[in-house]
Amino acid sequence: MIFNSISFALFFLLFFNLYWLINRKLHPGFRNAFTIAASYFFYGCWDWRFLGLIIISSGVDFWVGQAMGKTEKASAQKALLLGSLLVNLGFLGFFKYYNFFVDSLRELLALFDLPIQTHTLEIILPVGISFYTFQTMSYTIDIYRRQLEPTRDPLAFFAFVSFFPQLVAGPIERASQLLKQFEGRKVFQYQEAVGGLRLILWGLFKKTVIADNFGQMTDLLLVAGEASSGPATLLGSLFFALQIYADFSAYSDIAIGCSRLLGMRLMQNFQTPYFSTSLRMFWHRWHISLSTWFRDYVYIPLGGNRGQQWQVHRNLFLTFVLSGLWHGAQFTFLIWGALHGLILIVERQFKLEGPGRWRMPLVFLLVVLFWMPFRAEDMGHLNELLSAIFQLDSYTSAWYHSLFSVYPIRRFVALSIVFFLFTLVEWQLQKADFNEWVQTQQKPIRYACYYALLMGILFLGNFSVKPQFIYFQF
Repeated sequence: MIFNSISFALFFLLFFNLYWLINRKLHPGFRNAFTIAASYFFYGCWDWRFLGLIIISSGVDFWVGQAMGKTEKASAQKALLLGSLLVNLGFLGFFKYYNFFVDSLRELLALFDLPIQTHTLEIILPVGISFYTFQTMSYTIDIYRRQLEPTRDPLAFFAFVSFFPQLVAGPIERASQLLKQFEGRKVFQYQEAVGGLRLILWGLFKKTVIADNFGQMTDLLLVAGEASSGPATLLGSLFFALQIYADFSAYSDIAIGCSRLLGMRLMQNFQTPYFSTSLRMFWHRWHISLSTWFRDYVYIPLGGNRGQQWQVHRNLFLTFVLSGLWHGAQFTFLIWGALHGLILIVERQFKLEGPGRWRMPLVFLLVVLFWMPFRAEDMGHLNELLSAIFQLDSYTSAWYHSLFSVYPIRRFVALSIVFFLFTLVEWQLQKADFNEWVQTQQKPIRYACYYALLMGILFLGNFSVKPQFIYFQF
C-alpha cells in the first residue's frame, strides 16, 4: 500500500475511525494492539514473509531493554547490548549486504590473481529494514547509556517499532520521543487533525506533481547503456535532485500528517535543504532523523569533535562513508557518501561556513552533481554519466529531442510554472513547515492554497508511473 493510492486512503479511513473508537471505549492497550495489527497488515501487503523480522527484532530488543534495566553489572549490560546489535545488524547485513561483500571480496582477490568460487543469493531486500532497524537499535543503546528507562509495556514498544505511518521510510524516531506517546489515553484535537490534513495535501502535491513528473523526465534523460549528451546528463541530474527531494519529503509530510490525525507527533525530517549556504547546513536540513542518528550513534562514539584535527576529519569521513553504505550496497553509494564527507572536511578546514546568499547556488550545484553517483544504477552507468559531461561536442547538439520527443512540451511549460510557484512557497518554509506557514495566512489565502494544490494534483499529477517512493529501496 502506497500513501498516494486509493487502497491506502480506504485503509487509513477505516483505521482512523476504529482507532478513535477503541481509544474512547477501551483501555489504551487495546488501541496499541489494534495499531500493531494494522501496522503488520500494512507491512504484510508488500511481503508477509518478512513480518517475522520485525517481530523478532522487536521481541529481542524489548527483552534486552528489560534485562538491562534489571542488572547493574556493566559487563552484563554490555553483553546484552552486543546481543541486540548482533541480531539487528545481522538481519540488516545478511539481507542488504551479503551479495555486496561476496562480490567485493571476489573482485579484490582477482586483483591479486587469487580467483575463488563464490556464491551469491537471490535475496529480496525487506522494505523499510534500514529504518526500523535503526529505530529499535537506538532504544537499546539509549538504555545502555542510561539516557532512557526501559518500558514495561510490550504493546507500546511493539507499536513504537511497527507504527505504520513511518515504518517504511521514517522519520527514524527515538524511543524517548515516540514510545511515550503510546502510553495513556489519547484526546482528539481538532487543530492537530487539521494540521495533519494540510501536511498530507502538501505531501500528495509534492509526490504526484513534482516528484513523479520530474522523475519521469529523469528516466528519459539518464538511461543506462545509451549514449547521452552533456546537457541531457546535467539536466537529468538537476531533475533527479528535484525528484528525490520532493519524493522523500512528501513521504515524510504524509507520515507526519497521518500521525497527527492519530494524536501522535513525529519529528520534522526536512527543512528546505536546497536553500543551504554550506554542505554542513544541507545535512542539518536533509533527512534530519538519519543525520542526527549518525551523529549520535556513529560520529560522537568515534570521537566526534574531540582529539586532533586529523582525528575529527577521520570521524567525519567515516560517518559519511557509512551513511552512504546505509543507503545501498553498491560502490556508487560509497562514493556519494565519501564525496560529501570530503567536502565537509574542506568546509571545516578552511572555515567556509556561515552566512552568505551567494554560496547558495554553489552548494546547490555541488549537491546536484553529487546526486549522480546516487542515481547511477552501477559503476558502469556512473562512468557513462561522467563521460557525457566531458563530451564537449555534445553541448551543441539537439540533445533536447531525447526529452521532448516523448514528454509533451506543453505539459513541461505548465509544470515549469507550477514549479516556480512551488519554489516560492518553499522559500517561505525555511523557518516553519507547511502547516505552520498556512496557519499564519488569511482565510482567503488558505483556501486558495488548498484549491490550488487540489487542482495541481488533478490536472498535473502524474498517475501513469508506478506509485513508488524512492527511499523504499533503502
